[in-house]
Amino acid sequence: MMNRPCFWWPLQGILCLISLFFTVFGIDLLVATYGLKDPFHFIMTFFSASFIILISLALFAGFVARMIKRYKQPDH
Repeated sequence: MMNRPCFWWPLQGILCLISLFFTVFGIDLLVATYGLKDPFHFIMTFFSASFIILISLALFAGFVARMIKRYKQPDH
């Protein structure tokens, strides 16, 4: 069912949008981190925001690479 093109392309688009949303959320969290006064909370929030950005961008790159690979197939 998920291999049909009518479901596959919108699903990949939605997954790309979700990963971009979490990237923007991570960047917003990273900017907000610099307003914290407690060093422990700063370090923990800084690394968690960086991790959110890293995972979100890696997923986005994977989804885009999968879409490009699928588009280049001769039987798309």
